[in-house]
Amino acid sequence: MKLGDVRFAQHDRLLVAQLTGEVDMSNAERIGDAIAETASNQELGLILDFSALHYLDSAGIHLVFRLREQLRARGQTLALVIPADSPSNDTVRLSGVTLHIDTFESLPEAIGAALPAQEAPSAPRAQGGPAPLLDDVERPG
Repeated sequence: MKLGDVRFAQHDRLLVAQLTGEVDMSNAERIGDAIAETASNQELGLILDFSALHYLDSAGIHLVFRLREQLRARGQTLALVIPADSPSNDTVRLSGVTLHIDTFESLPEAIGAALPAQEAPSAPRAQGGPAPLLDDVERPG
């Protein structure tokens, strides 16, 4: 097996980090640093794509949780792509990652789930007037 590597792609306002090879204690920190340096405050979130990942140990799991906390502090989301037949699927599932991070079978599925709620257009304002104040909005009686 080759050591882990990460490649980046933009999909709308999402950063996709595709991890390949093996992620373990020898390279998890380096990969995490590369992801942190590439992710900006402009993205809505990050999708970690584990589709081509062959091995993941506890250092890789720690990396996932560390990224989740960093993104959460910036108001961004994290999702994980991990097909059921992926060699890393059992590691991710047994470590509890799937209980805390949204996981998807495919990248298109993850992108589709991340964008609609985030990219929904805001309600249009009436032309020529300010937005209503809180007191001007009807409240349920």
